[in-house]
Amino acid sequence: MAKETLTVSAQYTPLDLLIWRRFRDGSAGMVEAAFDGNAGLADAGPFLPVGTEVQVDLPEMRRNKPRPLVRLWD
Repeated sequence: MAKETLTVSAQYTPLDLLIWRRFRDGSAGMVEAAFDGNAGLADAGPFLPVGTEVQVDLPEMRRNKPRPLVRLWD
């Protein structure tokens, strides 16, 4: 699986917000996987220090899932 490095650029940024700002998706398990893949990350506390680099696994592309059809005048 491909990985990407995210860098904390603002004060008072928790890990879940950092991931959401990058992917704009509620991908289940990304925060837990980031904690598992970055030793000592939990020791930083609830807010990551500015400049912290976090390795995250890139989520799978969801092109194969059909999207529901929305019609305005049904």
